[in-house]
Amino acid sequence: MGASVIVEGLHITAGDQTLVDHLSFAIEPGEVLALIGESGSGKTTTALALMGYARHGCAIAGGSVRIGDIDVLGLSAAGQRALRGRTVSYIAQSAAASFNPSRTIMDQVVEPTRIHSTMPRAEAEAKAVQLFRELALPNPESIGQRYPHQVSGGQLQRLMAAMALITDPELVILDEPTTALDVTTQIEVLRAFRRVVRERRATAVYVSHDLAVVAQMADHILVLRGGQMQEVNSTAQILARPAHEYTQSLLAAARPAPRATEHCKGEGELLLEVRELSAGYGPVNAQGQPAAMILEDINFKLYRGQAVGVIGESGSGKTTLARAVAGLIAPSKGSMLFKGHALRPDLRQRSKEDLRQIQIVFQMADTALNPSQTIERILARPLQFYKGLQGTALQRRIHELLDLVRLPHSVAQRLPGGLSGGQKQRVNLARALAAEPDLILCDEVTSALDTVVGAAVLDLMADLRRELGVSYLFISHDLHTVRAVCDEIIVMQHGRKLDHVARANFDRGPHHPYYELLAASVPELRQGWLEERDRQVSPATESVACAA
Repeated sequence: MGASVIVEGLHITAGDQTLVDHLSFAIEPGEVLALIGESGSGKTTTALALMGYARHGCAIAGGSVRIGDIDVLGLSAAGQRALRGRTVSYIAQSAAASFNPSRTIMDQVVEPTRIHSTMPRAEAEAKAVQLFRELALPNPESIGQRYPHQVSGGQLQRLMAAMALITDPELVILDEPTTALDVTTQIEVLRAFRRVVRERRATAVYVSHDLAVVAQMADHILVLRGGQMQEVNSTAQILARPAHEYTQSLLAAARPAPRATEHCKGEGELLLEVRELSAGYGPVNAQGQPAAMILEDINFKLYRGQAVGVIGESGSGKTTLARAVAGLIAPSKGSMLFKGHALRPDLRQRSKEDLRQIQIVFQMADTALNPSQTIERILARPLQFYKGLQGTALQRRIHELLDLVRLPHSVAQRLPGGLSGGQKQRVNLARALAAEPDLILCDEVTSALDTVVGAAVLDLMADLRRELGVSYLFISHDLHTVRAVCDEIIVMQHGRKLDHVARANFDRGPHHPYYELLAASVPELRQGWLEERDRQVSPATESVACAA
């Protein structure tokens, strides 16, 4: 049984800025509280404070945190170190960034028991195997002997949960643990987390911006905005009758609707045709095939003004397809035609006009924007390269681009580090638009954004499509988003195209079983969905669809 958690007047600052503003709440033993809100609302900052921790540059300036009888903020530094990993444990968003690649999984999972001297090594390993089994990991007796790179992302996320639970903590903090996972993997992880938390009667805090996921996990929801509580209530009450206007906006954004764009049915000018495209990575053999073949025999057409979605799990070849079209990876077989002429396979062989007409927007705006360059300089570069703009004309066009993506002109003088995730992704989009392209390749452009910001970016893309006539190849693992944005959907698995679904058939079959599995794996915004889904989609059905 977990402990009670009582937070009173929690106040966290970063210099003169208030991050969490005198926040108070309580969690009963064995309950799950979800913290939801947009990026920058204070969710993770609040969760970390439950361990007595504030990130670099931040300070816990006031208030109290009690876990059971322990006054967390009153502990010495040594006392807080003894608390972390023992009384309270933390499951981070990115397991891949949290594991040491040079040590075996078992060494790392049992490490908390060694640090806190809770049990002998042999007993800890036996308990780890038991947790691997509870978390539905494959080969629980031997998976601990592998290294982190030898397991999938979803498995690594569950292994991090085993590490967090091995000391039987009173409180478990889950910080966006499924955000980076594709939908079918997310279901496996959610199912495992929920079962373990419930069976162990652990008190838990679940940080997320995804209300549909929260609906499957949480007993209560606390809504944060700008570090202030907007409302707190039972999950059922929040979903059915949200009291605060901001909560209502979060719920509205969590229900994707078709964007206001006149959908293209594949008529008019053929913009891009991909024929029997194969591509991969690594050394090429005598037959011209790379060592690791990622794409095999992909065929599709994209017409002017169309938005075509590419859906599939991680590793299905979606991003490799976009990179091949962009010229960032040379195909080993097949051809690509753009406006009727052959696209050179290598970016360096393409004409300036080909480069201008096909632009790519990457998933992580953080790594796609040069942190040492101002936004003005980032946007100026393609305008100078493709359009030869200078002086007043250059400044005017930069301001027009910022207007297009709904950003204030003052942003131009700032560095990327001073912008929010949504603002950076808008700059990423503005940079692509600077070239006035015919086709934009969108690689998971909203997956790292919270629900409200992601919905705003999708609305913006729909407006630009209508106003500028730009076409999109929209890559995602979120089928709800793709259905809201796209005219057609290409379904991919293991590098192959399994299905091609037109908008008119999104909701009516017959479809490939794998498409049906993806559709059934997107959480719905209601309690009990996961239990209902488990009754309708058996593990046998999942395995058949995945093997197909």
